[in-house]
Amino acid sequence: MKYCAIASGSNGNCYYIAKGETAILVDAGINNKHIHLRMFNLGIDPTKIKAVFITHEHTDHIRGLSVFVKKYDIPVYITEGSYEGTRLHLPAHLVHYIDADTVTTVGEMKIYGIPKYHDAKEPCSFLISDGTYNIGVLTDIGRPCKNVQHVIKHSDVLLLESNFDEDMLKNGRYSYFLKNRISSGWGHLSNTVALDLFINHRSPRLKHLMLTHLSGENNTVEIVHDTFRPHCADIFLSVATRFEETEIFDIHSISVQAECEVVR
Repeated sequence: MKYCAIASGSNGNCYYIAKGETAILVDAGINNKHIHLRMFNLGIDPTKIKAVFITHEHTDHIRGLSVFVKKYDIPVYITEGSYEGTRLHLPAHLVHYIDADTVTTVGEMKIYGIPKYHDAKEPCSFLISDGTYNIGVLTDIGRPCKNVQHVIKHSDVLLLESNFDEDMLKNGRYSYFLKNRISSGWGHLSNTVALDLFINHRSPRLKHLMLTHLSGENNTVEIVHDTFRPHCADIFLSVATRFEETEIFDIHSISVQAECEVVR
């Protein structure tokens, strides 16, 4: 399996997972032009995208969805509540309603819906599996629940939200309402909560932790990296930034690299 963050952050999210000739996206939250530019940079052929799975209706997860899927006639898998919240009017044949805990098969991959807490109408995260490896994509998590914990316990690769530094949010310029919304248990995971979640529920099978969905106002790559690095001696650690796509990772190569690091 191969995977990357095409976009990650409070300004837009889009994640790519592929197995063989089949690829999917989780979210399409940057505009269509930049989806194509970043795919071109990575050598991704957009005609290979067989489905787009949407976590929820917020703009930073659907901004480029309509234009992209209509251009290539790509099916969209989304909960009914999330679709109503998007206020989009996609062609009916492209919209496939799923329950928040649905299992969907696309090519050689199974995509498991993961119900979660977030201030959206019917949100879910996703775990993508080829039967051997599992990739968990966990962003926009209001607070850790058993569903989220279960994904972390079974992930070989984990894309985990580490949205805000608590001191930066507390002392920053956001309004009281917005600060409360972010940290209320229906918004996002702080670095501290994400770290605690990771430490307490990670599995020995985990090979790669990618921290995602960083706030542009209340976090920095340096803070996130320094927070997690001491706890990742035996795995590959990376931080997705809001400014550019990550490289495409190959889960087998990551596994070999992580095993070599353990030997040393």
